Amino acid sequence: MTLLRFLLALLAATLALPAAAAPHATVTLAAESATPAPGKPLTVALTFSPQPGWHTYWKNPGDAGVETRATWTLPAGATAGALRYPVPGTLLIGGLMNYVYEAPAALLVDITVPAAARGAFPVAVKLDYLVCSAEMCVPESATVSQTLNLSDGAPDPAAASQFAAARRALPVPLGAAVTYGVTGGQLVISVPFAAPERVRKAYFFPAGDGIASYSAPQTVTMVKDALRIETKADGTPAGPVAGVLRIERDGEPPRGFDIVADPGPMPAAGAALASDGGGGGTPAIGFLPALLLAIAGGIILNVMPCVFPILSLKALALAKGGDAATARRDALAYAAGVIGVCVALGGLILALRAGGAQVGWAFQLQSPQVILGLLLLTTGIALNFAGVFELGTIDAGSGLASKPGAAGSFWTGALAAFVATPCTGPFMAGALGAALVLPPAAALGVFAGLGLGLALPFLAIGFVPALRRRLPKPGAWMGTFRRILSVPMFLTALALAWVLGQQSGIDGMTLGLAGALVVGLLLWWLGARQASGRSAWAPLGVAVAAVVLTIANVQPAGHASAHAESAAIPAAEPFSEVRLAELTAAGTPTFVYFTADWCLTCKVNEHGALADPAVAAAFRKAGVKTLVGDWTSGDAAISRFLAAQGVAGVPLYLFYGKAGGAPVQLPQILSTSDLVNAAA
Repeated sequence: MTLLRFLLALLAATLALPAAAAPHATVTLAAESATPAPGKPLTVALTFSPQPGWHTYWKNPGDAGVETRATWTLPAGATAGALRYPVPGTLLIGGLMNYVYEAPAALLVDITVPAAARGAFPVAVKLDYLVCSAEMCVPESATVSQTLNLSDGAPDPAAASQFAAARRALPVPLGAAVTYGVTGGQLVISVPFAAPERVRKAYFFPAGDGIASYSAPQTVTMVKDALRIETKADGTPAGPVAGVLRIERDGEPPRGFDIVADPGPMPAAGAALASDGGGGGTPAIGFLPALLLAIAGGIILNVMPCVFPILSLKALALAKGGDAATARRDALAYAAGVIGVCVALGGLILALRAGGAQVGWAFQLQSPQVILGLLLLTTGIALNFAGVFELGTIDAGSGLASKPGAAGSFWTGALAAFVATPCTGPFMAGALGAALVLPPAAALGVFAGLGLGLALPFLAIGFVPALRRRLPKPGAWMGTFRRILSVPMFLTALALAWVLGQQSGIDGMTLGLAGALVVGLLLWWLGARQASGRSAWAPLGVAVAAVVLTIANVQPAGHASAHAESAAIPAAEPFSEVRLAELTAAGTPTFVYFTADWCLTCKVNEHGALADPAVAAAFRKAGVKTLVGDWTSGDAAISRFLAAQGVAGVPLYLFYGKAGGAPVQLPQILSTSDLVNAAA
């Protein structure tokens, strides 16, 4: 592992040499006392502040990376101790696990001051460290110094809060007898811990190589008054095993404990934590609650403006008649299409995340090509609903909402599921967040539950004759109603054009509208040929070619977050974990919300509660800072942060109070009182 890490670091350094002149992390030195006393220890802090999207490394960097090296220049007789690191975080990239700091991190060092020293006391250190992003690594060096004046050793009041925060971030000795064992290639560690039922997440950072496989998942369970950690062993350790155990408990900030485990008997696995962390931010729910929440969230998705017309048209098709067997067949076909697409999207998300990609629910909508495809598709559906053309003469499978029979019902369900993905509605956040960390089979079950919830209304109509009898009787009014349903589809197409403009700029939106116009004209031609009894294949083929060419030519325009400038709450700033860490470290109350232009729930909140003058006044009075994370075109840092909060998509609303600690997660459907009360 050491050789692999060295080779990776050497390769990264070689590739990054041209960029080495531009520092990607700044280093500052601060002394706890500006007037250290002779013969007394002096503590200094070396604070590494990486740029957004970059990170530095813990003393054991994990699968890749390099430990920071410090070369001190001190007066005669003075010595510097080892670097003391705060508890790190985890970062999985391309299947390699890294132990990193993505926000400012202060390393503490104790310096011995000789008893005979007098006068000035210069302190200088040269630091060699590695700073990396998801794409590249840069070896950097920094020399920082400070000249102190020996005196009474009085602490510096200006540095008191900084050093207090730095010490809180350090791991502390556990003070309990920890044991470990290796069996069947698995490392098992038993850690005595008071009130383990309060632990939400736990993760073990091995102090060195040859202990545990860094990238392997960790399973943490409760066994009486102990935590049992199981993961893949990296060989058979000889002697004690050392590392840091990171613990997150209800209502408390994360804490780290230095542990040293001796060989001993191992208990069997116990009860799962309220939130089986594994370092990944798992939500505090298991498979069955996640499945039930997914079903409830899927039911609510049926009222989305781009889903409801499709569902309504298929439901009213049953009012035209047909026996009970046909109704059940159509309902099952519709459900198969919905569940199939939800499971397929879920499986793709799980596969991409297993490969190291930071994606979540509705990730496909971060692609302008997908948005443009949906724009052209919804335009075609709207024109079909408006009666411009019919799809009844086209062969099986492509009729979507208009085609009768099981094939049409299946593809209608598939379409409804695909266009319902832009938002994470109520009940879905915890369910999909759990799905991303559950075992693959259970995770796919949760995604299938979402599809089942989305399909339930049509299943109920197909299998409950009393519901079908309550549907309006067939008549001329159905043609009018069908044309009315084209209105929300046209509005959906208009909204997609706006999102395309946000992602690809005015050129992309113009291309999309031009494509919609061309497709509309071709479909009008199709309808005219159908009315005269001629073949529809010529205009249909040209329409398909126009769609393909249009989608192939749209390009992202490097969507920069404009939400901080045009956010509903005044003086909002772009989200970054560095800025969030700065605000929380200073005790500043902070409201963080994550949004996307294609998220309907997000837009409703931004034009509703978030835009309420009472909210702005309450935030101004309480000194609340607002950070906005824009996920419209995807952002790996935001994806990791969302996953750490146990959610799979947007919206997400978090409020950090003055006292620090864990944030309060606000409801996804916001009210003015939610925000005002949080700021109070």
